Amino acid sequence: MDSFVGLFDPDIQDETGSYITSFPDFLPPEAAEGNVEYKLKLVKPSKSRFEHLVTQMKWRLREGQGEAIYAIGVADGGTLIGLGDEEMKESLQTLYKMAEKLGADVTSLSERTVEDERTGEKRTVAEFLVRKISDDQHSLELRVAVLGSSDVGKSTLLGVLTQGEKDNGHGSARLNLFRHLHEIQSGRTSSISHEILGFDSKGSAMTYSTCRTAEEICDSSKKLITFIDLAGHQKYLKTTVFGLTGHSPHFAVLVVSAVSGLSGIAKEHLGLATVVDIPIVVVINKIDLATAVCLQRTLSQLENLLETPSYQKVPFQVNNEDDALTAASSFASDKIAPIFSVSCVTGKGLDLLYTFLNVLPPTINQKDREYLMQQPAEFQVDETFHVPDVGIVVSGLLTSGVIHEGDNLLVGPSDSGKFSPAKVLSLHRHKVPSRVVRACESATLALSSQTEISFRKGMVLISQHVRPPVCYFFQAKIQVLFHSSNICAGFQASIHIGNIRQTVTILGIMGKSSLSLNETASVIFKFIQRPECVHPGSKLLLRVGQTKAIGRVTQVFLLGDNLPLKVSPIYRSYY
Repeated sequence: MDSFVGLFDPDIQDETGSYITSFPDFLPPEAAEGNVEYKLKLVKPSKSRFEHLVTQMKWRLREGQGEAIYAIGVADGGTLIGLGDEEMKESLQTLYKMAEKLGADVTSLSERTVEDERTGEKRTVAEFLVRKISDDQHSLELRVAVLGSSDVGKSTLLGVLTQGEKDNGHGSARLNLFRHLHEIQSGRTSSISHEILGFDSKGSAMTYSTCRTAEEICDSSKKLITFIDLAGHQKYLKTTVFGLTGHSPHFAVLVVSAVSGLSGIAKEHLGLATVVDIPIVVVINKIDLATAVCLQRTLSQLENLLETPSYQKVPFQVNNEDDALTAASSFASDKIAPIFSVSCVTGKGLDLLYTFLNVLPPTINQKDREYLMQQPAEFQVDETFHVPDVGIVVSGLLTSGVIHEGDNLLVGPSDSGKFSPAKVLSLHRHKVPSRVVRACESATLALSSQTEISFRKGMVLISQHVRPPVCYFFQAKIQVLFHSSNICAGFQASIHIGNIRQTVTILGIMGKSSLSLNETASVIFKFIQRPECVHPGSKLLLRVGQTKAIGRVTQVFLLGDNLPLKVSPIYRSYY
C-alpha cells in the first residue's frame, strides 16, 4: 500500500526545517500497482462502467491479499478535491454495491473536510477499508516480534491486547503468556511464546474477551496478528536474535518504559531489528506511572536516537485515529517510526494501536507470494515437541511451496548431512486444524517417520523432488558493524541464517588478510558442528559478544563438491 488520505510524507519540511506531520493538501499520484485506489466520485455509473469498477476493485483486493483502501474525493493525480454531501452519499452507495458483488465488507476509516479556495465551499474526503479474504486463504497473517528490555511490560502489553482486558497494575495480564514456572516467579520471559489477535471483516478486534478459544478467534477473523514475545534480559539475547531471524516477523514492536526511558538492551534490540531489515514501531508503555517530564524525556531520547545516521527514521507520534491511519499507510515506505504512548492499566492509547494493526498492510505482494507457492515445498523448523499420543510435532514457517495433510516429505539434515522420509499426519495453523499451509504462512505439523530421527531447530522439511543445498562450507559477503580489533582467519562466532543458529569459523577472507570496523569483504565460512541447509542469497547475522556483522550468502559448496581451485589448496586440511 503506497498511500492513504492523510499520507505522511517524511521528506516534506516546512519553512522552519521541521518535518510536516499533519495531513497534506495533496497525495502522491495514484500507483498502478498496490492496493490503494483514488476515486474522485462514483455517482450513478453506467452498467459497463460499474462492471469495470468491480473488476478494478477485484484487482486492488488481490494486490493487498484481500485488503484494499479506497479514497473518495481524490483525483488520480493526488489532489484532495472532496465531494458535497449528495455526491458523497451516492458515491458510497456505489462503493457498497461494488463490494457486495464481490462478497467484500466496507469499513469507514476516516473523513476530513477540505475547502474550495474559490467558493469557500466545504467538501468531504473519505477513506474506506474494503476487505475480502478468499475462502481457501481464510485469513491474512502478519507476524509481529515484540522487543524491549525486561520490566518494560512487553508481556503485559500483549496480554492486554490479546485478552481484551486491562491489567490490574500488578502484571495479571501477562500470566497467560508465560510458558515456564520460573517465568511466572521472576516475571521475565526467557523463551519465545506466541499469541494471536484477530480482526473481523468490519475491523473489530477479536480477543479472548469476545471469543472463548483460539479456534473461535481464527474462525471469526479475516486478519490475524501473531505476536512473537521475545526475551528482554541480556542473558537470553541469543533467543531474541533467533526469534528475529528464524521466525521471520513482518515487523517489530519495541516497547519502552515511559518511566525509565531507553535502556542499553532496548538500543541493542533496535539495532538488531534494523540490521536484519525489520521495520520498527515504538510503544511507550506505563504512561500512567510517568510524570509529564519523564514522558517528554523518553520521547526526546527516542527521537534523537531514531534521527541518527544509523537509523535515519523520522519519529512520528500517534496522537489520534487519523495519525494511526497515516502511520499505517506510510509504514511500508520504511522511512518513519510510529510512536504510540499507552497504558495497560487505564487503557489509554490502546485503541490507536488496534486501529494501526487493523489497517497495516502485508509486506509481500500477491505476485511474489504466488511465485513462492509454485516452488517446491520447504518448511523451516523453529521448534520441536514430543506430544503424547501424537508423536513428533514441529512448528515453523513455510518459506515456499504448499504442504497438504498426508504429504510425504524429507526432513534433515542430520549430523551426517542426510535426509530421511517423513509424512505429514496433521496440520495446525494458529492452534486450529487445517488441511493445507501455503508459502509465507506459519504452521505446526505432526509427523511420522519410519526411521529414527533426532529432530532439532534449524532443520527443514522439503519436497522429495529437489536436492537440498546442504553444506559445511559457504561463501558470503559481509560487513563488519562493530568489532574492537581486526577479524582474521580462524575467528569463530555464532551465525544466524534464517532458522539456523550455529558456530562458524572464518577460513579465509578473499583479497584481504583481515577485516576491521565498517569494512566489507567476501569470506569463506565453515560450520563447526554439522552441515546445514543454506540457500545462496540468504541474509546472515554474525554475532559474538559485542561483535556484529551482517551479510548475504553468495555461494554454497554442497556436500561432496570441492571448493574452487583458487581456494581449496589453502583449506584442504579442513576436509
